Amino acid sequence: MLDAKDKKSLYIGILLAILVLVQWSVGMFLAPVDAMQGQVYRIIFLHVPAAFTAFFSAFMLFIYSILALKSKKDSYQQMCKATAEVGLIFTAITLLTGSIWGRPTWGVWWTWDARLTTTLLLAILYAGYLLLYSSLEPGPGRTKACAILGILISADVPVIYQSVNWWRTLHQPQSMLRKGGATMDPLILWTVVAGILILILFSIWLIVQRKTNIALQDELETKSFQQIK
Repeated sequence: MLDAKDKKSLYIGILLAILVLVQWSVGMFLAPVDAMQGQVYRIIFLHVPAAFTAFFSAFMLFIYSILALKSKKDSYQQMCKATAEVGLIFTAITLLTGSIWGRPTWGVWWTWDARLTTTLLLAILYAGYLLLYSSLEPGPGRTKACAILGILISADVPVIYQSVNWWRTLHQPQSMLRKGGATMDPLILWTVVAGILILILFSIWLIVQRKTNIALQDELETKSFQQIK
């Protein structure tokens, strides 16, 4: 049976999932057709929010890595691991939807474009963080090593975002956060912005749920270890 706290968390998760579906539905069926790309552009309503959520996860990992270094609390380390897991999921979604978008637009599923390459690097760094976490024994050594890597991961985010400005790339220039204002149709713009906010909130919910599971897992492992001793 679920207690009141679990029920509240479940209802919040369901509500956020419904909002995600509503945002996708608006983008898929109500937003106007893009004059240049036609219908294929509609994947933007999943691709862009997923990308920003992956970036947000890197920012969260940066914050909690610093807190883990300073306080040495297990809860901060557990938040770091949960954040890295969620960040990896949304980075993978970003790469997958980007490839689907790129096939009809560029004629290829993958190319070593600057933005694609740096986003792939972000996925590798998230995966590397999780491998490092699982390969080291709990303690100050793991906390320090993972925290340093968590801080370094965040440095890739501004590189990804500015890659279209720093290098020649197949990606179009920034169309949302740019001088002179956004170049998108208002309905497209605000549907994307809503998607970013909703998916970030959903990712926070996922991180909190995963952190709770990690804490329970750590508690069980500690009890098992004590029983063996």
